[in-house]
Amino acid sequence: MGRRLIVGLGNPGPQYRATRHNVGYLVVDRLLADHPPERSRTKFDADVYEARDGLAPWLLLKPLTFMNLSGKSVAAALNFYDLAVDDLLVVCDDFNLPLGRLRLRRGGSAGGQRGLADIIARLGTPDFARLRLGIAAPRGDAVAHVLGSFAPDERDAIDDAIGQAAQAVELWSREGIDAAMNRFNVAPRAAETEPPAAGAGQCPQ
Repeated sequence: MGRRLIVGLGNPGPQYRATRHNVGYLVVDRLLADHPPERSRTKFDADVYEARDGLAPWLLLKPLTFMNLSGKSVAAALNFYDLAVDDLLVVCDDFNLPLGRLRLRRGGSAGGQRGLADIIARLGTPDFARLRLGIAAPRGDAVAHVLGSFAPDERDAIDDAIGQAAQAVELWSREGIDAAMNRFNVAPRAAETEPPAAGAGQCPQ
C-alpha cells in the first residue's frame, strides 16, 4: 500500500490549542498517540510526522500557517512526495454539523470552511477526501465560536468524537473512503442540510 497523507487543520500556538477550530489537530494528535511517529520534523510550513498503520506508511501533517492558508502546506507536501489527491485525507471542523457528528466525503465544495477552500484553490480540484467533525452551530458570532473552547458539558462528547474520527482515518487508510463512509457517516435527518455557512472557518491571518 502506498503512502497516505493525513492533514489535520487548525491554528498554531498555545492560545488556539483547545479551540473548536483545532479539532483537526486534535485528531492527528490522537493518531500519533496510537501510532507513535518514526520521524518528525518541520517542513512545508507544517509539523510533519512519519508513522505507520500496520504496514501502511503515513504522513501526518499539521499546517503551521493559519487556517486560511492551509493549502500552501498541503500542496507542497503532495508535490514533494509525488502523491495523488487520492492519497489525501483532510480532517477539519464544521459548525454546520451537530456536536461530535462525523461526516466523510470523497470531495465536494468547501462549504464555507476556509481551510478547505484554500486547499481546493491551491490544488485546483475539490476531489480529495475530507472528514468533517461537528463542533455545533454558533449562537452568536461565528468567529468567536470557532476560536472559542468547548464548554465543560461538551468535552466528553468531543473527546469521544475525536477517538471515532481517528478510527475513521484508520479505516480510510486500510479500506478506502467508501468503507469509512459506510461505517462512520450518520444518515442526516430530512431537515438537515449542508449549506455554505457565511463566515465559517474565519480566523486571524
